[in-house]
Amino acid sequence: MNAFLPRSGQGGGPHTSGEGGTAARVTPHFASLPSPVSPSSLRLGTSSPTVKRGNSQGNGGHRLDSATTPPEDKPPLPAFPRAWCGAAPPFWGSGPCLPSGGGAAGGGSPRSPTALPPRRQGRRAPVPALEAPCPAVPGLPGGAGGRRSPDGRRKGREAAAAIMRALPGLGRLLLAARGWGRPPRRCLSAMARYGTEQRGRPNSPDYRLYFKNADGKYISPFHDIPLFAGAKEDKEIPAKRSKTTANEVLFNMIVEVPRWTNAKMEIATEEPLNPIKQDTKKGKLRYVANIFPHKGYIWNYGALPQTWEDPNHKDDITGCCGDNDPIDVCEIGSKVRSSGEIVKVKVLGVLALVDEGETDWKIIAIGVDDPEAQNIHDIDDVRKHKPGYLEATIEWFRLYKVPDGKPENRFAFNGEFKGKDFAVEIIKCTHEYWKALLHKKTDGGTIKCMNVLVSGSPFCCSEEDARSIVQSAPVPVNGDPVSPEVDSWYFFPK
Repeated sequence: MNAFLPRSGQGGGPHTSGEGGTAARVTPHFASLPSPVSPSSLRLGTSSPTVKRGNSQGNGGHRLDSATTPPEDKPPLPAFPRAWCGAAPPFWGSGPCLPSGGGAAGGGSPRSPTALPPRRQGRRAPVPALEAPCPAVPGLPGGAGGRRSPDGRRKGREAAAAIMRALPGLGRLLLAARGWGRPPRRCLSAMARYGTEQRGRPNSPDYRLYFKNADGKYISPFHDIPLFAGAKEDKEIPAKRSKTTANEVLFNMIVEVPRWTNAKMEIATEEPLNPIKQDTKKGKLRYVANIFPHKGYIWNYGALPQTWEDPNHKDDITGCCGDNDPIDVCEIGSKVRSSGEIVKVKVLGVLALVDEGETDWKIIAIGVDDPEAQNIHDIDDVRKHKPGYLEATIEWFRLYKVPDGKPENRFAFNGEFKGKDFAVEIIKCTHEYWKALLHKKTDGGTIKCMNVLVSGSPFCCSEEDARSIVQSAPVPVNGDPVSPEVDSWYFFPK
């Protein structure tokens, strides 16, 4: 409220109240009004004074009329709590435009209200009682400090709303600070719990992308990021579970290569902490070729953490051993992701690729935060909502090594995609192979199993050891330009 509320005091003058009455000024120019206002007329809940346009002098200001009652369609505004009656509310304080000192006990007079802004047109200015007890607030027996009535919550909400309307802006802010406002929902994305740190020079063999968790600890994305992305594992309070994903098994995906890019980025399984790096061959950076009509990778390409395709195990389906890497994922959502991004995905199906005599499973998945995720739940939904995408995927994997002089890849099941349930079983098998690797129950060869968070693993290291590895890597600098040969297109007969 912008109306000036004087305290009662012994002194006279145009800004104080005494035995002779109270003079109040609420005009935009703060001109004195000729008619006094009685303290008895300032009691709230009976006949609240109102502000009208114009006064007896016709100067265009506001006039305080104590004889006018509020309209019948608007109930009287509630009073302040009893502790505030007879004095300014505690959150008002003092200042150049607020009363300070004075009163019946302190003597003196309040300061001049010349800094008050003009009232907006047509607004009423309720004034709290100065020396009278405050009437009860509707819905709160015993005044503003009483308990709620038994029939309760509705009346309590009405009373709260009435109090909020009666309070000035600062009072509303204080009430909100005491918990009257709704607390924000806590729902963290997977990426918000992990970060990355670049080292070395991009587009060069020494470039590395290291990972951190929410506590700032350097971690291995291969071993320390959990495979399963449920609320319990990630300690997340989800917003509202979707009916379509209530029974889904969700996984964390590490994005290595964003869609439409060519650099063959991968998790460095043979380096401590397994950062993401660009693959090389004979010291030269590797880029995937553009197979017409495609440009680079046609999905967000990456891997599932805590999985391993064991090269010592011969797959009964493909007849080949694993490729010694985490299981690969093709994320088919509409978003273009970033390298190092952690995406919560639901699995849709799987393709069994035989790459140079090795089993190389390709999981088909979609991020749960993608706009299309609510319509796609299995591999058949991909055919329905993204016609031609699966056929393009088979063509891409069949031909992508041919520009390098290698033969076409082949597939198990005659290139048929298997469904979600089959894919989840494959993931669980590779997760068990990873567990054996991290607990020295199988020969990992050159795989680096150094981790920070896997309990019971003999390869677990300290935070200091992990930090020293990252700090020993080259400092980040500006990247090298990419060769224009990367944009070349290759054409093959269908």
